[in-house]
Amino acid sequence: MSQSAAAIAEGPSKGMGQISLLSNDERLRGRPRLCSDCGLCDSTFKPHMTQACMFVNNQTDAIEQRLFGRSRGDGDELLFGCYRATYAARMRAPRPGAQWSGMVTTLGARLLERGEVEAVITTAAAPGTRFKAQPILARTPEEVLATAGNKPCLSANLGLLDLVREQGIKRLAFIGTSCQVHALRAIEAELGLEALYVIGIPCSDNVSYPDLEYFLEQISRSPATVVHHEFMQDFSLWLRHEDGAVERVNYIDFPMDKLHGIFPSACLSCFDYPNALSDLTIGYMGAELGWQWVLARTERGEQMFELLRPELEFGTLTEGGDRTRGMPRFMERLNQPPGGGRPPLLVRKLVAWLQRNRGPRGLEFARAVIEMKLLRNLNHVRSKFERQESQVVPGFVYRALAPYAEHYRELFDRDLAPRD
Repeated sequence: MSQSAAAIAEGPSKGMGQISLLSNDERLRGRPRLCSDCGLCDSTFKPHMTQACMFVNNQTDAIEQRLFGRSRGDGDELLFGCYRATYAARMRAPRPGAQWSGMVTTLGARLLERGEVEAVITTAAAPGTRFKAQPILARTPEEVLATAGNKPCLSANLGLLDLVREQGIKRLAFIGTSCQVHALRAIEAELGLEALYVIGIPCSDNVSYPDLEYFLEQISRSPATVVHHEFMQDFSLWLRHEDGAVERVNYIDFPMDKLHGIFPSACLSCFDYPNALSDLTIGYMGAELGWQWVLARTERGEQMFELLRPELEFGTLTEGGDRTRGMPRFMERLNQPPGGGRPPLLVRKLVAWLQRNRGPRGLEFARAVIEMKLLRNLNHVRSKFERQESQVVPGFVYRALAPYAEHYRELFDRDLAPRD
């Protein structure tokens, strides 16, 4: 057994196959049964957890009303969240070491340079690692820029809120994932800040650091040399190595029998991939390959985007294909036992070709991914935590999935809408 596999066996067990959760870990005892280790419970704000945690009392609908003055509309807002403007963009001069072109870290640094904020909470890599997340309170632009690159691991960023208070910081920028942002927004009035700038990173299925090491071992020809990796819009995982080579692994080629169970139940019970409570979301899913997808959600988000505009080049948001054609088959797979083996090689090659050439593209790809995540996670909550459905699943989920209600009823023998 490899070192990382041994760590998984000894550490907190999690995933879809059983209800043994991240919060069973000794350090996290006393947390909710569903826990993404956002860090709130590491701070003096822990007493607010029962109201702030999205896995105890999801307040997305109420926070949207307060933040935007309205609920999300029909159409794309049901999936993407409220927004004022959306763009395909990238830095003209990419930042060294950035996962993409460096828009997120450049913006965090720019806010400090201009005196808009006094500090930025963001995520660095722990010393001696590339991907182990280490939250930091950055006070200089250089400290922010040094955090470039994705760390797709659970990170307790909100644990730094006590340090913010101790240092008398009144103007704060926060870069983080949706579970962190939800809790932050829920306690925003308690923080005593003059200004809060929230830069949201789209997030799906983070893992613990040992599980990430295990994942790379199962997927990559050279896991130790992977510098960046991302689930891309061409239905493949791109892994960039130290020598600049890019390794691509089709989604259909993943050894799911080995990967089943590595994702925390909290991530499988989350309904906010696009980080809809941020001021500005910066990701990639809705843009063409090589571009970043930006959603300015609030007036403050638009102001932040304008700070970057002079350094950006702009592309075009496009869309193609029809996501609704593949959704019934995805629902059927959800109704099958998880963790099965891979199809034969020729079948996998055909599926990969069809996905790349006939599947959804651009904004339609983003819609497809978000719908699949919503449906998969709704099913996970219903199968493992059904009593918590009314607390964990926000109302927009049922509206967004309504077009598939009839097929859902046929497959799962129950209504898509929540029971009274």
